[in-house]
Amino acid sequence: MQVIEAAGRYTPAPDGEPNHWIEHLVSNDLSVGTYSIPAGGLDDQEPHAEDEVYVVTAGSATLVTDSGTAPVGPGSVIFVAAGERHRFTEVGADLALVVVFAPPYGSRGG
Repeated sequence: MQVIEAAGRYTPAPDGEPNHWIEHLVSNDLSVGTYSIPAGGLDDQEPHAEDEVYVVTAGSATLVTDSGTAPVGPGSVIFVAAGERHRFTEVGADLALVVVFAPPYGSRGG
């Protein structure tokens, strides 16, 4: 067992960066990290080669994907399939998300 204390905790982006990503755990089958976007900030991510689940722990935004658009806030849980374009827009309050990738982030090389 491993308790991931910092997962989901908002972390400000370093100077000049539009957002912050930190990976907390990597196993053979999945990885877990926290993605933080400041209020009014930019989500500049590209589609991933892995499936992912977002759990919103703080803040608010609109998630825009190839398959739809939805407002999200604390408690929202969202599945995004590998390869699907997606972006958080209209970040109204500092956004913090636990992100679970399966298989691990970057393991499919895309």
